[in-house]
Amino acid sequence: MVKLPQTSVENIPDGLEVATLGSGCFWCIEAVYQNLRGISKIEPGYSGGHIENPSYQKVTTGTTGHAEVIQFLYDPKIISFQDLLEVFWATHDPTTLNQQGADVGPQYRSAIFYHSDSQKNTAKEFKKIIEEAEIYDKPIVTEITPFNNFYPAENYHFNYYESHKNQPYCQFIIRPKVEKLKRVFGQHTKLI
Repeated sequence: MVKLPQTSVENIPDGLEVATLGSGCFWCIEAVYQNLRGISKIEPGYSGGHIENPSYQKVTTGTTGHAEVIQFLYDPKIISFQDLLEVFWATHDPTTLNQQGADVGPQYRSAIFYHSDSQKNTAKEFKKIIEEAEIYDKPIVTEITPFNNFYPAENYHFNYYESHKNQPYCQFIIRPKVEKLKRVFGQHTKLI
């Protein structure tokens, strides 16, 4: 078992596990995972960097080493880590290095920060399966690294899509991801 530093999720209830994932802007991935059954306590934030308590302004410079991520609790009896990864890889482009659409910089990288050897093995095995199946035309560049830190984002980033659905970014970038989730992963969503 990998020994991990403290996460922002304290006192994890029995039967639940923690996951930390980045797939570009945390507003997008938060909106997707908020609609999955078995997920709770989703927090947008910053992980993988080399400075403590970074601000959004510092992270967006691309110099802190942090990725925009979400960290959340999940119930593996309801949704497995593999199911979470299937949604992860299907709702962003894991083949663009440090970029998702118009969002460019290392803070927008595709990243899985694993919290256990089991998560690491599942992520690496699943990535290999996707690569061998040639689902994408280009190699997957998703970073699979041990979790080392998480800092919650500023309050105005929490629940962003739900609070700003009429903004153009939410309409044109986030909404299609949520709609794809409903179409492709309906069995795992709260939206059925």
